[in-house]
Amino acid sequence: MKPTLVILAAGMASRYGSMKQVEGFGPSGETIMDYSIFDAIRSGFGKVAFIIRKEFADNFKNIFEPKLKGKIATEYVFQELDSFTAGFEKPTERTKPWGTAHAVLCAKDAVQEPFAVINADDFYGSNAFKNAAAFLHTGCSSENYAIVGYDLVKTLSDHGTVNRGICSLDNKGHLAAITERINIAKRDGKIVCEDGLEPKEFSPSTRVSMNFWCFDVSFFTYTQKLFTEFLQQHGNELKSEFFIPIVADQFIKEGGKIEVIPTTSLWFGVTYKEDAPFVQQSLNKLIKEGEYPDNLWAK
Repeated sequence: MKPTLVILAAGMASRYGSMKQVEGFGPSGETIMDYSIFDAIRSGFGKVAFIIRKEFADNFKNIFEPKLKGKIATEYVFQELDSFTAGFEKPTERTKPWGTAHAVLCAKDAVQEPFAVINADDFYGSNAFKNAAAFLHTGCSSENYAIVGYDLVKTLSDHGTVNRGICSLDNKGHLAAITERINIAKRDGKIVCEDGLEPKEFSPSTRVSMNFWCFDVSFFTYTQKLFTEFLQQHGNELKSEFFIPIVADQFIKEGGKIEVIPTTSLWFGVTYKEDAPFVQQSLNKLIKEGEYPDNLWAK
C-alpha cells in the first residue's frame, strides 16, 4: 500500500503578506509544495491530501490539478472550526483555527493508509522523503510513529535568529520530547540560543523538528480522543491551539514510540518576503546539481 502525503496548507501567512503556499519560486513557476510532491512521487507515495480552507479550494485546484493529473491521486480536505468537535460549542468570537493536530484530524476520512505530514511552505529535500517513505513502508505501526530530524546547522538563517523545536532523545535514540527554543543563531562559529533557557549553546548536529511526521492511521482515532479532551480543557480560550507535538508527547507518555529519522537534506523555508531570493537561489543550485529538472511537470 502506497503511503499518502498530507500537506498543511490551510494558513494564510500574515507576516509574509500573501498566500505564500501558491507563490512560484522555481524557474517554471513551481511552488515549494511542487518540489515536495515531486519528491514524494519519486519516493513511492501514491496520494497527496491538501488541507486547505474552503475559500481557497478553487484556487488550489486550478493550480495543482492540471500538473498532477495522472501523476498522483489528490484529495482536498477543509479545516473547519466545527470539524470533529463532537457537539462542543465554540465561543462565538473564536476565529482562529484549532491548530496543526486538528488540521491533520480533518483528513481522517480522506486517508486510510500510513501517511506523512509536512508544512506547505517548507522545503524538505529528496533524502527526507526517501527515508520517510522507507519508514512508512516497513516500520510504521499503531505503536510506532516517526519524525524526520534535521541537523540544526542545516536549518539556520544567515539573515537573523530562528525558532526551532529541539528534539530530546531517550537512551535508544527515540524521541523523548520536543522543546520550542527561540532566538537561535550562528555567532562566532558557534550556535547559540538567547532565550534565557539552558543549554545556551547547541551542537551543529542537534536534531530539530521541522514538522515532518510519519503516522499510522491509528493516529486519527487517538488524536480525536485527545482533541475532545483538549476542547473540554481549553476550548473556551480564544487562542488555544492543539498542536501535533501535544499528541506526540501524550503518545510517548502512554508507551508509544516515535523514531527520529535522520536526513542529509538541507531544509529551507519562507517566513518573510525577504526570504524569497534565498529560496530561489537554493532551488537553482539544486537544479544545477541535477537534483531537479528545470520544469518539474514537463510532459
